[in-house]
Amino acid sequence: MNQGILIINGPNLNLLGRREPSLYGSQSLEEINRDLQSMAAAAGVRIDFFQSNHEGELLDRIQQARDDFEVIIINAGALSHYSIALHDALRAAAIPVIEVHLSNIYTREEFRHYSLIAPVARGGIFGFGALSYRLAFLAACEIIKENQER
Repeated sequence: MNQGILIINGPNLNLLGRREPSLYGSQSLEEINRDLQSMAAAAGVRIDFFQSNHEGELLDRIQQARDDFEVIIINAGALSHYSIALHDALRAAAIPVIEVHLSNIYTREEFRHYSLIAPVARGGIFGFGALSYRLAFLAACEIIKENQER
């Protein structure tokens, strides 16, 4: 298995920095990815990024990840709250998953309080804006380290 982390972003996350910056922050997805790429280079970890507004494309990428990555970090956006298909794909991938949300989903609309990804995730980080991704990256590096020590 290749050492690496796959970052998956779902619908509307391509609009970060322009879409409701008071809620999601002013950093674009490209800026967040650059920060993570720098962290990965410093840690000697391979990282790849994928974003799509289409559920089927997200499913295809998750299915491809099984043999190429040790950890998936996913911000599925609104799909987190109702996509049984994403839940099933992440479960089938059989690799650790870290769920990320920029905002605190528990202080928002009630329908956002439940995540279908959470039951198949090793853990979740939410409410810290772009820092949520950096914290998830650090957690993913710890998971990789644990796997190497086994």
